[in-house]
Amino acid sequence: PPPSLSVAPARHHHRLAAPNPSPNSQTPALMSMENPGPLPPAITPPMAPLPVHPPIAPIPIPVPPSTSAAADDDEVDYEVSDDHRAARERHERAVQELLQRRRAYAMAVPTNDSAVRARLRRLGEPITLFGEREMERRDRLRALMVRLEADGQFDRLLRVQEDEQGAPGDDDDMEQIQYPFFTEGTNQLLQARVDIAMYSLPRAKARVDRAKRRLADLDEDPEAEADLVVKQAGDFVLECSEIGDDRPLTGCSFSRDASMLATSSWSGILKVWSMPQITKIATLKGHTERATDVAFSPVDNCLATASADKTAKLWNSDGSLLMSFDGHLDRLARVAFHPSGKYLGTASFDKTWRLWDINTGTELLLQEGHSRSVYGVSFHPDGSLAASCGLDANARVWDLRSGRLYCTLIGHVKPVLGVGFSPNGHLVATASEDNFCRIWDLRTRQMLYSIPAHKSLISHVKFEPQEGYYLATSSYDTKAAVCIIRNFG
Repeated sequence: PPPSLSVAPARHHHRLAAPNPSPNSQTPALMSMENPGPLPPAITPPMAPLPVHPPIAPIPIPVPPSTSAAADDDEVDYEVSDDHRAARERHERAVQELLQRRRAYAMAVPTNDSAVRARLRRLGEPITLFGEREMERRDRLRALMVRLEADGQFDRLLRVQEDEQGAPGDDDDMEQIQYPFFTEGTNQLLQARVDIAMYSLPRAKARVDRAKRRLADLDEDPEAEADLVVKQAGDFVLECSEIGDDRPLTGCSFSRDASMLATSSWSGILKVWSMPQITKIATLKGHTERATDVAFSPVDNCLATASADKTAKLWNSDGSLLMSFDGHLDRLARVAFHPSGKYLGTASFDKTWRLWDINTGTELLLQEGHSRSVYGVSFHPDGSLAASCGLDANARVWDLRSGRLYCTLIGHVKPVLGVGFSPNGHLVATASEDNFCRIWDLRTRQMLYSIPAHKSLISHVKFEPQEGYYLATSSYDTKAAVCIIRNFG
């Protein structure tokens, strides 16, 4: 018989297949296992390398002619904003200010004679000329520096300035140039200072004693007296009017007894009139340029005149010329007598004012100090002080007995054209082109009042000559104003 067949029990076959196999997949099927256990890890066959394609050349993009790189940048119009324009203007102004400061620094003229000589030596000029004085040497250096600047050699001045700073012994020179500086005076000036001191001290003592008596006297009422004087001033009326000259008048002055009035004009002719008849007494001819001011002497009938011909002249009231004062380097502005009548002060556009001896015609003092032209000069009622004002917007008070600068009155913003002392001795008034009249206290050296007196520049100011209860100002607005002063201390 055939051998018996034994049928083995059916066994399960396990098959692992990748889901959704692609037709090209090569995944082999797993064999059934006798004893199923953990499946072996899947074996990934190596993949075929990707084909390498050649690089693709860039496709050129045509550029429109309007955006061509060859377009010139200068042809493109840029719109500048207001902020950028304002910033550029500020930058230009800052550059200009810096250049002006450098120019002013280079144009500064030394005040010490040794420094002036050193500057002349570095500029290749002779350090002194025959008969040349210190002030003349300094004026020659200033003229030289102005000429070099006009010739376009400003850099040369800067180099000289830098060489002076780096020169040995510069510290010693700087110590010598410290302000205030003093210039050796003549024996005539020394004697004049002594004479002024002897004249002013008794007058100052009498003025102070009188003020003390008035303060101690209970019957004295300064307020009531001031009101009376001001009321009288309010009654001023036009007494008469007279044509003084064919050209504009520049100044007028009463004689000490008010019996005569002198006028000056642009024609260079001065006239003396009798008061109050207004009859012409004399005609004074001698100036070659316009006359700028006239002043009567406080002690006699002599009068002094100033002119644009750089001279001042002393006349008799009958028209005869007594003396001529020559020495200024530029035209004169104002002239004033010292209360003693022995000395004459002149203000000039050469940035100085000078003191002259009436009897000899000698120049006693050449006073510098203003940075621009000096326009006016006035003397204290005691004769101890002198005040000068100028186009630098400052007024300066000088002690004639010692030659020192007492104080500088700073407050105006435009040129100061007039200055005057009060009879009380401690007030001084200034008139300016800024339309203001300012009153200063000499004791505190401070400004007391600022008066907007006119609508145009104020040409002159003067106090009432007895007690100084009010002052009068003249202006280019065709008016004269009277201002009351309420200060009796």
